Amino acid sequence: SPGNHEYQTPGAAGYFDYFGAAAGDRTKGYYAYDLGAWRIYALNSEIAHGKRSAQTRWLRNDLAANSTVQCVLAYWHRPRFSSGTHGSDASMRYLWQELYARDAEIVVAGHDHNYQRFAPMNAGGKLDRATGIREFVVGSGGRSHYVFSSPIANTEAYNTDTYGVLKLTLQQRLVGAKVL
Repeated sequence: SPGNHEYQTPGAAGYFDYFGAAAGDRTKGYYAYDLGAWRIYALNSEIAHGKRSAQTRWLRNDLAANSTVQCVLAYWHRPRFSSGTHGSDASMRYLWQELYARDAEIVVAGHDHNYQRFAPMNAGGKLDRATGIREFVVGSGGRSHYVFSSPIANTEAYNTDTYGVLKLTLQQRLVGAKVL
């Protein structure tokens, strides 16, 4: 998904030119696709994403239209929760709330140049092991690292000095009332 650096060129042209149709509608930069039992949402934290934005309405409608999908993952650039230099982005709460209402499992973000993994939480950052969303901040593939001294609540793991990527193997596994 596009981030702040991509939008340093008008309309994130380099990003959309490079990825072409795979990046979705270049006027939006958000879309969804299915991967096995998972519904994957590529969202755009660099355009309007408020409570009444077109993107939030689209997400709400797509989640409702795909209510039988068992597992949900979303990714975007600016993290809802982060201990890093940029910190938590409260403006992402509306997208998070829509995902939380649908019992989404995972959100992946970047922006802060480090790795962070959080326990499942609601949109307000409260621990919710039953129906919360687990967030990963993965900005460890960039040109530098951002350090921090105190991890925020519900941080389970972090690394501020190692380059790398996150590889997820998405499986369908029923644990209690939540599919993980």
